[in-house]
Amino acid sequence: MKRIKFLLSAILLSINIQAQNGFGDITGTVVDAITRQPLIGANIILIGTNFGAATDINGRYIIKNISAEMYQLRASIIGYTSRIKTDVMVQPGKLTQIDFELTPQTIEIENIVVTADYFGKNVLEPTSVRNFSYEELRRSPGGFEDVIRALSVLPGVAQADAGRNDLIVRGGAPSENLYLVDGIEVPNINHFGTQGATGGPLSYINLDFVKETSFSTGGFPVLYGDKLSSVLIINLRSGRTDRLGGKATISASQFGLNAEGPFFGENSSFIFSARRSYLDFIFKSAGFSFVPEYYDVLTKADYKPDNTNSFSFLFVSAFDNVKFFNDDEDKRYDNSRILGSDQIQYFTGFSYQRLFSNGFMNITIGRNYTDFNTRQSDSLLNPIFRNKSKEEENNLRLDVVHKFLTVVELNLGATAKLIEFDADILFPTFITSFGDSLPITSLNKSENFFKGASYFNLNLLLMKRFTTNFGVRADYFNALTDKFYFNPRFSLSYMLTPLTNINFSTGIYHQSPSYIWLIADERNKELKSVRVNQYVLGFDHQLNDDALLKLEGFYKDYSNYPTSTVRPYLVLANTGAGFSGSDDNFSSFGLEPLVSQGFGKSRGVELSIQKKLSDTPYYGILSLTYSKTDFTSLDGIERDGSYDQNWLFNVSGGYKIDKYWEVSSKFRFASGRPYTPFNSEGTQNIADYNSKRLKSANSLDIRVDKRWFFSSWTLITYIDIQNIYNRKNPAGIRWDRREQRVDESSAIGILPSIGISAEF
Repeated sequence: MKRIKFLLSAILLSINIQAQNGFGDITGTVVDAITRQPLIGANIILIGTNFGAATDINGRYIIKNISAEMYQLRASIIGYTSRIKTDVMVQPGKLTQIDFELTPQTIEIENIVVTADYFGKNVLEPTSVRNFSYEELRRSPGGFEDVIRALSVLPGVAQADAGRNDLIVRGGAPSENLYLVDGIEVPNINHFGTQGATGGPLSYINLDFVKETSFSTGGFPVLYGDKLSSVLIINLRSGRTDRLGGKATISASQFGLNAEGPFFGENSSFIFSARRSYLDFIFKSAGFSFVPEYYDVLTKADYKPDNTNSFSFLFVSAFDNVKFFNDDEDKRYDNSRILGSDQIQYFTGFSYQRLFSNGFMNITIGRNYTDFNTRQSDSLLNPIFRNKSKEEENNLRLDVVHKFLTVVELNLGATAKLIEFDADILFPTFITSFGDSLPITSLNKSENFFKGASYFNLNLLLMKRFTTNFGVRADYFNALTDKFYFNPRFSLSYMLTPLTNINFSTGIYHQSPSYIWLIADERNKELKSVRVNQYVLGFDHQLNDDALLKLEGFYKDYSNYPTSTVRPYLVLANTGAGFSGSDDNFSSFGLEPLVSQGFGKSRGVELSIQKKLSDTPYYGILSLTYSKTDFTSLDGIERDGSYDQNWLFNVSGGYKIDKYWEVSSKFRFASGRPYTPFNSEGTQNIADYNSKRLKSANSLDIRVDKRWFFSSWTLITYIDIQNIYNRKNPAGIRWDRREQRVDESSAIGILPSIGISAEF
């Protein structure tokens, strides 16, 4: 509490800084959402003011000399549905970039007025999709300005551990999520990421450069494949084109510098950031037995020589290290329970887009690289586990979109991946807490793989009220015995009224096994791709121009999930979250013979209400989910999934007091997930696997933001208090060998943090 009072005092004292109201500019483009062709003569209006502009022959606009404040911006043109962008922050001396993609207006019914769209519905994905702007992500309470953590308030998204951002989407494993950053597929966008999964403690994507995100929790079209549960699309903005600018930031866990500006004139721009954590300084001063530290770098360059062609280059890298201090017996014991992971990772890509009549083509060449150095030792510093492995993917992707007339849209494309995987693993005979002896003691292998895919999708508007999508995707993976997999998918949306839609989607989804699973044993090459048949039915209703209600039911039918022949109770759908190590018997690495005989199902109902910031100065999202997930492994016994949390309830929102002050909060409730109890001597029984449940968890996060506008720069500060009433939410159980008792670990209690940034 003393720390909280100190932080509050620091914020309140800083009010005395003399600030003045500066002026900024807004610029951007307006294009057809399907063809990406510039829309000439579109009207851009700053709602509630007399400011506005029209787009030129290139689809560009600029509004100058706007008083620094938060606004709403509306784009409209005849024949298209108007779109409103909220949370448009104008800052002194800064060029705010707001781009619009307008969809053709499909309603031609007498006496019906179509209002502007606040939510940006994608005709290819009528179900289970949410879009968030940069400002919505930035101010999320308890989110540490992490693009993934901000999504935890959405329906159907469970949180396995409060200290991490593993995505558990509609009962799926943490390995079932796809990330795309500017069109580049990335296996994991987190510092200290879990190998073979998609989670970690913190994302290394700098939120300052995120323009917007689109998150699909199911029913996504054939454009995306090799994942089962979700797709997170992160679009980065371009750098400013008028002059050089930058930002210096100290936030909850890191500090960094940004720079941006033109490099070949107004048709080109760059962005650059470098950040470093300061957690290692805090951990050292607190006398911790281990110290994590990380760095990340992002750079992007864009060049658009004309209206038809555009080029983009992106490079993002992260460096993660864990240092152990084994100075005494207590520290050696504490460190023996930690799986440390040093990682060097990067992804990079070069993209080319060419517009043609009624469509466009994208070509992307990319590369992903991750160097894992994972280790764990016992209290005598003898190795329990050593894993030095590299995953390298070289990618080529082609996407083509063509619009026929006004009612038919064709999407087609192909991808190719050349993969190199190297593993050098030392794993002395390990006996699990269930008494199983894992057979692999060492492994040194290098394998080359090839993945390919192609897709075809047709989007049709029928009778002015029906929108339907049908697509087929073919995936190929040469490492498997069954190399080809076909994925037909279908969706239908019926406009009951201009404010209400009934939506349905179904499809087959496949995901190939993790690379490390495949090289563990030659018999694992006989694994099949995991399969899910998905069904989603729901409706959405616009309560107001700025408020949307959604109700959806889903059913996921899993088959061909890898299971262990050594541990016949273990299906790998129950692995991948948290810091894997001896506490979970190294389950997620799959270093044992596996067969594709696991199956399961997940089903549930989701309700959500979202309110966007508008002329009423508050915003928020409420979500309620009931779901049930179970899996059956090789022993034929149906058990609750390890990430099965039946009830999820989230309320997140805020109030904009004035142009300087904003307050927000987030309340989260989740019923307990399954766990396996320990016997009195520290062993576990197979009969008790996932038979008990942790207590339910709830927490409240509070955030206060304050801005000061100067003539040519802005100072932004915030205080964010996570778990403000200091509830000790259960995080799991493990066995304390020294005390010979169960250690009931809990998530971190109250956690205050501050952030300070200067933008110029």
